[in-house]
Amino acid sequence: MATKGNSGDNRSRSSMSIVVVAGLCCFFYILGVWQRSGFGKGDSIAMDITSHTDCSILSSLVTHHSGTDGSEGVVKEFKSCGSRYIDYTPCQDQMRAMTFPRENMNYRERHCPPEEEKLHCLIPAPKGYVTPFRWPQSRDYVPYANAPYKSLTVEKAVQNWIQYEGNVFRFPGGGTQFPHGADAYINELAGVIPMDNGMVRTALDTGCGVASWGAYLFKKNVIAMSFAPRDSHEAQVQFALERGVPAVIGVLGTIKLPYPSRAFDMAHCSRCLIPWGENDGMYMMEVDRVLRPGGYWVLSGPPINWRNNYVAWQRPKEELEEEQKKIEEVAKLLNWEKKHEKGEIAIWRKQTTSEYRRDQDPQSNMCESNNADDVWYKKMELCVTPFPETSDFNEDAGGPWKPFPERLNALPSRISSGFVPDVSAETFQEDNKAWKKHVNAYKRTNKLMNTGRYRNIMDMNAGLGSFAAALDSPKLWVMNVMPTIAEKDTLGVIFERGLIGIYHDWCEAFSTYPRTYDLIHANGVFSLYKDKCDAEDILLEMDRILRPEGAVIFRDHMDVLVKVSKLARGMRWNTKMVDHEDGPLVPEKVLFAVKRYWVAGEDNSTTSE
Repeated sequence: MATKGNSGDNRSRSSMSIVVVAGLCCFFYILGVWQRSGFGKGDSIAMDITSHTDCSILSSLVTHHSGTDGSEGVVKEFKSCGSRYIDYTPCQDQMRAMTFPRENMNYRERHCPPEEEKLHCLIPAPKGYVTPFRWPQSRDYVPYANAPYKSLTVEKAVQNWIQYEGNVFRFPGGGTQFPHGADAYINELAGVIPMDNGMVRTALDTGCGVASWGAYLFKKNVIAMSFAPRDSHEAQVQFALERGVPAVIGVLGTIKLPYPSRAFDMAHCSRCLIPWGENDGMYMMEVDRVLRPGGYWVLSGPPINWRNNYVAWQRPKEELEEEQKKIEEVAKLLNWEKKHEKGEIAIWRKQTTSEYRRDQDPQSNMCESNNADDVWYKKMELCVTPFPETSDFNEDAGGPWKPFPERLNALPSRISSGFVPDVSAETFQEDNKAWKKHVNAYKRTNKLMNTGRYRNIMDMNAGLGSFAAALDSPKLWVMNVMPTIAEKDTLGVIFERGLIGIYHDWCEAFSTYPRTYDLIHANGVFSLYKDKCDAEDILLEMDRILRPEGAVIFRDHMDVLVKVSKLARGMRWNTKMVDHEDGPLVPEKVLFAVKRYWVAGEDNSTTSE
């Protein structure tokens, strides 16, 4: 049996789709996770998870093809791109990357296709694709069918990164620098860095591998933004996201990182192979820009403790000595204080006050830009980012640190200091209140939002981060996206709240693999971009990054949502329009959508075999 979002008898088609889609949704959710994967070591875990699935909850999210949202006319049906594009990443395409210079990793940066090369089709899931395990099981197990790449199991076999067992990959929690497990490594860091009291909440992991460090940091209620390039270590970021860990494809190259200044409480490099001392310390200066005053930088692996390890590392001791010397010199220039060096781990702390940067020698080359957050496609600079102005030299730049979760709803210093124009304490509180109300209304329609079904969530137009704050739960995390064309840049506020996010222009593809998000929230996105780029392109990108049977919540004006709904139905999505929670007279509406299950080689949107 199959269902298609084509035009026809709307009423009969809608009523049939309610029954069929709800039934198939349960069928694929209950049977798909284990029956489609065969039988292996991971099946007992899968069956245990799916045995607790409540089909009544799934079917309560009634979805429609047409006739319920006012849209009419022939629906444009989008075709599959074909199996060769299963893991297509438009702005990190391997073939295109090889045409760019290798110097400073330029070829591993974002290089998006020109308009005439954009795909206008749907990226399929691989055959056998199954719903990922729920957190925390997903931290340790990933279905092989979802990311069928075994190369890391061979390359990193002795480092305990990843193992292949039956029909699943198992992640033992090891790493190159933590052979005794991530827990033991993190506890060693916590002896120096205040992770156990909520003071350190946000972290940046550079060159993250499969993100085991970020995965185990959740035990301490620390959330890490992990990044690694799409390179010879196939699918490392994809594995991270399949595990339910925040990650993006990225690299320290020639372009500034897509994060605001003073964003992270901690930054980390565990044998990440980044040449920190090269280019006169430019990469350390970029880490300094995104690190909060008082933040910590962890470097483990070469060249730390080179005297005892140069033989094992098979590198000349003179080379390693010079490398560490350069790192120490740049750290001194930045006035980072070394807090710890033991074994192969070194930890520095950025100063909390602006006094030293006001009086720095001109040789330190302070950045002249008035906006340290203007980073989208901007060249990395060989300069030191100034601290924000304070009334007292000894005052903590950027405001005092607050522990998490207190800081989630506390007034951010960027607002109290007037750093964000036209946003007051009252505006902040009203925004929090409004989004709690919106989220409660969402949960009444999509009852899966409370169940742990959606782990990886994206907010495409995050504002002050209040959607993510209203959802806050150990079962999920939110990637808060700040559109580069947004009227107000509030991404720094989001980080101050103990949340994570990233700058992005939705006229381009996001820096992630296909099928990496369970739920996408799009508040006003299509109104924001209506004169900037084609809505079809944005929707196709949303489809690329959304998992089969994943959900989308659109919030916008009704005329915008009618057009979106019509396009979405041609993409094998089911949609349902509802009124604003304050009633039908409010012009803003909400459109719920669910992406149907289909895989490469299937012409129809859903099948029963």
